[in-house]
Amino acid sequence: MITIIDYGLGNLQAFVNVYKRLHIPVRVASSVEALSGAEKLILPGVGAFDHAMQRFSDSGMRDTVEQLVHRDSVPVLGICVGMQMLANGSDEGVLPGLGWVPGKVRSFRSVAGLETIAMPHMGWNDVAPVGDCPLFKGFEHDARFYFLHSFYFECAQDQHVVARSEYGLDFGCAVAANNVYGVQFHPEKSHHFGVGLLKNFAEI
Repeated sequence: MITIIDYGLGNLQAFVNVYKRLHIPVRVASSVEALSGAEKLILPGVGAFDHAMQRFSDSGMRDTVEQLVHRDSVPVLGICVGMQMLANGSDEGVLPGLGWVPGKVRSFRSVAGLETIAMPHMGWNDVAPVGDCPLFKGFEHDARFYFLHSFYFECAQDQHVVARSEYGLDFGCAVAANNVYGVQFHPEKSHHFGVGLLKNFAEI
């Protein structure tokens, strides 16, 4: 059962629609009780980092989700700001992140030479998988996904970067550490590429 965490942010219905078309059981959880029996978790997110972290903490589900991820090793996929929340923190805010993947979220404009780069990074971009992460099974070549963001995840350890893209600089656009996965792009807006990635996550 794919369980999408509903803490008030993200286009949850788009994920539900994808999984229903794939005939993969899916549900939306907005309470601790609804998380019971979760076999896979999706943590969506849009907007500002601090706002997302606060909403997640206020949802009442954070402690249970952390237990599922760390104690029960339930695979989790963070998407867009949901991926950024996996980090230790962000240049965008002051609240600590979840710290599930060591690293910091940085602004593109904080990089020397990119002070005037157009923000946000928006639209389709090439994605190059690194290693053999199961999220990208079948996408070893010519993978393209839809992006909409102004911050990128800078991993503390290169081994946690599982895909890269380029916007002013080469940056990690997907991360993984044990049963924790994250993608900066929007698979739910990325046509067959995104459908394939969400299917791959369901099969992990």
